[in-house]
Amino acid sequence: MSPALLLSFVLGYFLLLLVVAYYTSRNANNESFFIGNKSSNWMVVAFGMIGTSLSGVTFVSVPGAVGKPFAGGYESFTYFQIVIGYVIGYFLIAFVLLPLYYRLNLTSIYNYLSNRLGFVSYKTGASFFILSRTLGATARLYLVVEILQVAILDSYGVPFWITTLIILIMILLYTYEGGVKTIVWTDMLQTTCMLVGLVICVIYILKSLNLGFSEGLQEMKTAGYTNLFVTDPNSRMFFLKQILAGAFITITMTGMDQEMMQKNISVRTLKDSQKNMITFSLIQAAVVLLFLFLGGLLYVYAMHNGGHYAQVAQNGTSVTNFLVPVNGTEVNVLGDTIFPTIALKQGLSPVIAIIFIIALISALFPSADGAITALTSSFCIDILGLKRREDWSDKQKNKVRKSVHLVFAVVFLLFVMLFKWINSTSMIGVILKVATYTYGPLLGLFAFGILTKRKVKDSVVPYIAVAAPLVCFFFDKFQKSLFGSFEIGLELIIINGLLVFLGLWLFSKPGAPPVSNNLQSV
Repeated sequence: MSPALLLSFVLGYFLLLLVVAYYTSRNANNESFFIGNKSSNWMVVAFGMIGTSLSGVTFVSVPGAVGKPFAGGYESFTYFQIVIGYVIGYFLIAFVLLPLYYRLNLTSIYNYLSNRLGFVSYKTGASFFILSRTLGATARLYLVVEILQVAILDSYGVPFWITTLIILIMILLYTYEGGVKTIVWTDMLQTTCMLVGLVICVIYILKSLNLGFSEGLQEMKTAGYTNLFVTDPNSRMFFLKQILAGAFITITMTGMDQEMMQKNISVRTLKDSQKNMITFSLIQAAVVLLFLFLGGLLYVYAMHNGGHYAQVAQNGTSVTNFLVPVNGTEVNVLGDTIFPTIALKQGLSPVIAIIFIIALISALFPSADGAITALTSSFCIDILGLKRREDWSDKQKNKVRKSVHLVFAVVFLLFVMLFKWINSTSMIGVILKVATYTYGPLLGLFAFGILTKRKVKDSVVPYIAVAAPLVCFFFDKFQKSLFGSFEIGLELIIINGLLVFLGLWLFSKPGAPPVSNNLQSV
């Protein structure tokens, strides 16, 4: 497939986003940028959030993980264990956290921490969100930029950092004015393109193999790619560990995350916002299952076309690769690279190559645009106190907000380059692992505020929030020495949150003031 043709489709897609942004950002102000003037349609938000939550990492990394060796077999469909936990987590968000946020009429959800625990706790929570979302969003962005770089921009000799910069400028152009008001509509468009692309790819590969849906599933089962549950309690992927971890990851990465929640609280009523959350959770689970099915198909298709597993020596140890022939040379595609390699280099079809690129950038933009917007909102409101600055005119506030927006684009560029240097083979694993460290303190802070009525010593909260992840890192690093064959996986986020909760309990006393019913000023 010609890089020039692929590039023309990328540019055409971006122009379409600009048209949507133009019509949705007219007469926009700071309230439009931060919470969409609380006028978003819940169905539009629910559908658009699918693209935001899945991202390019799900589009590439989840299918790629299906064929990765694990415990004498393959990872198969075991990621769905986490997804079951996600659904549980979304129900808890809908009926525990959303009523709280609506009752307090919040613009930034971290204002809850200010009222309940104290000003330092509020700043600590907002800071951890900024760190967490920056790391997660840039990891997702890196993966998609890397694919676009190899597929298109390398042919023109464009450096990787220039590619990243161009994409960030694209995102800035359509989010700069409208913010959330624009994003809820662009996310809907992008989610549609991503899901249509997913379905077309599945149908095309099935047809190319002369298989029906059930026959394709049987081929995967024969190859060992359909295992769903891990029943060994010592394994890091034991199903109860994964389901619990998935629930708490969702509670923190969605319910305690300003990016995800600012779209929910932009919906008119609590009831509609709850419908949005439940609808979104069920659709997302079905979509991830389809991604896993696609992953199994990709490995089956590759094996039908010369793909095979091979043991190779690497740094003195034997590692497993999955090799496929590309232009007469066998290339290792195990993990994140199998989907782009088959779609773009193995000659599936020029149409599939175009659909893959459009679906991929459709998965990229919702995760990156929402993150930059949410980080701008949180920094302006929580760190700079923009809404409390009565001495600033609306024009001054707009100028500050736009400056912060630009600064975060530069920060994203720097972190994407960091991930380029790390160059992991499975970014979904990296993102979830990072989340266990950075979202754990948010889990502990919100849980302590909601579940207890104790008054914490506000000044010690940052030290507790930093100490807990460090202790968790020690547990993770030396877990074989400490726990033997018992492995700690993503449930580390629960341990992290519990350590913060216990630390807050130790530095607290009975008698916290009741939460105010009106935080409109903040």
